[in-house]
Amino acid sequence: MYSVKILRLLTCATLAAASMSLPALAAKAQATPAWLKVPDSVTQHSMMLRGKKLNYTARAGTIVLRNSKQQPLTTMFYTAYTVGGIPARKRPITFLYNGGPGSSTIYLRMGSWGPIRAQITRNGGITPPAPYTLVSNQYTLLNKTDLVFVDMPASGYGRIWPGADAKKVFGSDNDVRMFAQFIDRYLKKFDRWNSPKFLYGESYGTPRSAMLVNYLQHHGVSINGVVLQSSILNYNLASPDIYGGASTDDWQYVFQMATEAATAWYYHAVPGAPANLSTYMQQVQAFAMGQYREALLKGAQISPVQYNAVVAKLHYYLAIPKRYIRDSNLRIPAEHYIAEFRRSSGKIEDIYDSRYQLYTLDRGEEYPSMTPSNASIASPFFMLQNEYMQKNLKYHTPLMYRMGAYKEIQKVGPWNFKHDGSLPLNTAPDLAQALTYNPHLRVFSANGYFDSVTPFLATVYTLNHLNLAPQLQSHISYGFYPSGHMIYLNVVALAQLHRALERWYTSVLAIR
Repeated sequence: MYSVKILRLLTCATLAAASMSLPALAAKAQATPAWLKVPDSVTQHSMMLRGKKLNYTARAGTIVLRNSKQQPLTTMFYTAYTVGGIPARKRPITFLYNGGPGSSTIYLRMGSWGPIRAQITRNGGITPPAPYTLVSNQYTLLNKTDLVFVDMPASGYGRIWPGADAKKVFGSDNDVRMFAQFIDRYLKKFDRWNSPKFLYGESYGTPRSAMLVNYLQHHGVSINGVVLQSSILNYNLASPDIYGGASTDDWQYVFQMATEAATAWYYHAVPGAPANLSTYMQQVQAFAMGQYREALLKGAQISPVQYNAVVAKLHYYLAIPKRYIRDSNLRIPAEHYIAEFRRSSGKIEDIYDSRYQLYTLDRGEEYPSMTPSNASIASPFFMLQNEYMQKNLKYHTPLMYRMGAYKEIQKVGPWNFKHDGSLPLNTAPDLAQALTYNPHLRVFSANGYFDSVTPFLATVYTLNHLNLAPQLQSHISYGFYPSGHMIYLNVVALAQLHRALERWYTSVLAIR
């Protein structure tokens, strides 16, 4: 039993602690960053689509992701476009994201399938400075599916939580867990558990999708379909110069050669070439996978006659000097080709989309020093993104929009590409397992002919070597378009891909 004196002392101590905690709590509240207090913004919109009015809701906001102890790790920013009045079980939802790794999803959000898109100069031209124009997107997929454009952690308006360990966020395996948790929390928050679900990844977003669909399906979330745009699933086949691959084989030159030939065709540098690009590419593929691959396999054992024949064919298809081909020993890396192809004119093409050109400051450069497509789209996408978020979607935050999380990643070291403890990154087995585990799953592979970063021929090869049962192999569909890495930058390709995806969504949703 306490004495009166002791009780008085305890009471005084308690009051003193309480009086001291109030300022401390106030200081702590004041120390909370303002960006953590920004609420989601929900706005109503409408657009005319093929003569009909389409009403939709736009939501811009963040979702908090947590570690295994339920401590906050990071926020991920997203913009969701949804059409009301339809039961969730009948209304598909698609989660879309770009790659990098490190990129936000500004490119897909502002250029592809949302209800709006940034207008840029057509046919590979460089878009002039502001004022820029935001247009109603007649190629939106909103008539087919709700759309959720997701920025990876620390990009867009998302940030690493104060005091959290960013190493738990970045890296291939961590990244998949972050995206899986985001999707899980979104489905829970908006009661979309029973909606048909699709994933749409571009560039590094494709290995993310391969890992993510497999991860989700083994954690109770089945996926109806996956769109792989501009794929790099197996880094064993990638060029070390471009995508951090580890290829010591000659496959990279075979795959890149077809894209290089498409570039020469685009600039009318191939005499007598067919006017139809897809027809021409079949001819090029036959050479690349046949005579060219065979010559590279022989190495030093190749005969002078065969060597000279291949030099002549490469000279014809690629429109570069025979001496350069010989000096390169028949092996022309994509970046070297881009620097060499128009060297005499003082121009370089774009490694992501060779329809784009700029003059070069150094005609003797071995690698292209600039990225022409970025010169065309970075400013209009960034400027219109900021204006659109503030004026149209009414999302007000003190943060600057980050087009990428690259600086944040660098703070904790290079991106960890290990997947299940192994390098190089190879996510083809994940996709194969996902297709086998869920025999109703469908995949659409979209490819740009003028993309040297993720060459279409490498994608075809990878997807044809998943070791699937023949019945499941037919569940993969393909589309090839006269564009580059971001297929939607060419409005002709945008329209073609849009028609293909509408048909694909219809067919996937009909599966029962």
